[in-house]
Amino acid sequence: MKFDQYPLAPEIKRSIGKLGWKRPTDIQYKAIRHILKGEDVMGIAQTGTGKTAAFAIPVIQLIHTGKERQRRKDGIKCLVMVPTRELAMQLDQVFSDLAKGTRVNIFALTGGVEQDPQIAQLQDGVDILIATPGRMFDLLNQGALRLSRVNILVLDEADLMLDLGFIDDIRGIMGHLVKRRQTLFFSATINEKIKKLAYTLVKKPIRIQISPKDPISRNVDHSVVFIEMDDKRFFLERFYKENPEAKLLTFVRTRVRAERVTKAMARVGIEALVLHGDMSQDDRNKALEDFREGATRMMVATDVSARGIDIADVTHVINYDLPDQPDNYVHRVGRTGRGDRRGIAYTFCAPNEHDKLRAIEAYTGTEIKIVELDRQEYKETLHFSRTDNMSLEDLMKEAEAWEKKKK
Repeated sequence: MKFDQYPLAPEIKRSIGKLGWKRPTDIQYKAIRHILKGEDVMGIAQTGTGKTAAFAIPVIQLIHTGKERQRRKDGIKCLVMVPTRELAMQLDQVFSDLAKGTRVNIFALTGGVEQDPQIAQLQDGVDILIATPGRMFDLLNQGALRLSRVNILVLDEADLMLDLGFIDDIRGIMGHLVKRRQTLFFSATINEKIKKLAYTLVKKPIRIQISPKDPISRNVDHSVVFIEMDDKRFFLERFYKENPEAKLLTFVRTRVRAERVTKAMARVGIEALVLHGDMSQDDRNKALEDFREGATRMMVATDVSARGIDIADVTHVINYDLPDQPDNYVHRVGRTGRGDRRGIAYTFCAPNEHDKLRAIEAYTGTEIKIVELDRQEYKETLHFSRTDNMSLEDLMKEAEAWEKKKK
C-alpha cells in the first residue's frame, strides 16, 4: 500500500511526497490506520524504522480535519512528551515538514532558552506541543501553559524517559489532561517496567511490536574490535583519515571523555564537533546543524544526546567507549542506516569493557561479529599516527637514519 492510497488530506500527501516517501515502513503501516480510528496504540520499534512519522502523520491528519479548527489560546490539542531537547527539536522538524500547507501549528517547548518568547508563542496559539518535562512543568506552575483541551497524548522514547527518572513527571501530567483522550505510547525497547507504565496510561491499546527479537536495524552491519584503552585514539584517527568519504558519529560515556577525544583529534589535525548535555541549547543546536550540513565529518557525543541525532547521511557509528546501559548500544548504532540507507557500526572494546560487551550481546540476543587484528596491523596503526604527526625535521632525521642503516 502506498501513501497516496491512505485517507489523508491532499496537503499532507503533498508533504509526504516532497519528503520522498512512497510506501510506509512496517511500524507506519501497522500504526497509522489505528491512530486514525482514535484507538490507543503501544508501539515498540527499533530506531531508524520511521517511528516518529508513524504517529506524526495521523495526528496531523486528525487535527487538520477535526471540528476544532479555530485555535484558542488554551487550545493545545496534542501533547507530545519527549525526554531530551535534541529529540524535541528532531520531532519538531518532522512534524513541521509534514504539516506544511495545513492548518496545524507546531511548537517545541524545551529548556535551555529564554522562556518569554516561548510564552508569547503559546499565547498566539499552538495545536501540537512537543515538550520536555522540565520546561513544561515550569510553565504549568506559572499558569502560562494550559493542557485542558489536549485530547491526544503521545509519549515518545518512553524507555529513555524512565531511564532519566521522568516516571513521576509522566504520571504527574495526567492530572492536567482530560480523562477521555487518545494515548499513543512509543518506545524503542520493551521491558517489564515499561509494560507496567504503558498499561497504566493506555486503555485496551493496539500493541504493535516490530522485530522485538532483533533490536538492531537490519540496515546496520555492526562489529567489535579489541583495542587497548589508550590506543583507541590512534585507531579513530587512522579510520577517519583512510575513509575520506565517511561521516562518523563517535560515542563516549561522559562529557569529560567527549572533550578529551575531541581535543585528541584536534592535535592530529582532525576537526570534530562535540555534543553533550552540559552545553547550552544554542551550542548544541549549532553543533547538530554544522554536522548535518557537513561542516565537519566527525561528531563526538554522549548517550544523553544519542536519540536526538537524526542525520540521514551518517555512514559510520564508532562506539569509542562501550555504553554503561546495554540498550544504549541499540540507540547508538541506530544513528546510522537510517531509512533505506546502509550503515556500519564499530565498537572499540578495551580489556576492562568485556563485561559491558557481554551485557550488550545478552540484551540484543546476538553475538557481535569480531574484527580480527593481527599484531602487525595493530603496530602499523600506532606507527601511522606517530608518523603522520611528525614534523618535517623529524621526518628528515628518520629518513637519514634509515639510509645509514641500509649502508
